[in-house]
Amino acid sequence: MTGSFWWDLLIGLAIALLVTWLVLVIALIVVRPRGGLLSEALRVLPDVLRLVRRLAADRSLPRGVRVRLWLLLVYLAFPIDLVPDFVPVLGYADDAIIVVAVLRVVVRRAGLDAVRAHWPGTEDGFAVVVRLAGLA
Repeated sequence: MTGSFWWDLLIGLAIALLVTWLVLVIALIVVRPRGGLLSEALRVLPDVLRLVRRLAADRSLPRGVRVRLWLLLVYLAFPIDLVPDFVPVLGYADDAIIVVAVLRVVVRRAGLDAVRAHWPGTEDGFAVVVRLAGLA
């Protein structure tokens, strides 16, 4: 194998990673909450993170729900973001957008009662979570 093969392989991998990243960024833009929901999501994010941890530890929930929640916690703990923080708007909001997207799936699969049982915040915060999950 020649040196050009390795360069071609490296360039191909770089292009594949770039295309994958662009698709994920576009998905974030499409999934993001509309209107004031993104700012509300950022406001209740600490309570939502506690909720995610509690739900992930609840063995009464379906395994698929718990796996999604654990993957979300791993993503949030990982120091490298999907969108770097220097990118305007999405840079700081990507974590909130991903949390909202996973939360929508979890609430629909686990049920609102499970979320209610584990909610650590206020009634107003819970109302925001219901709106973020698309149930209001």
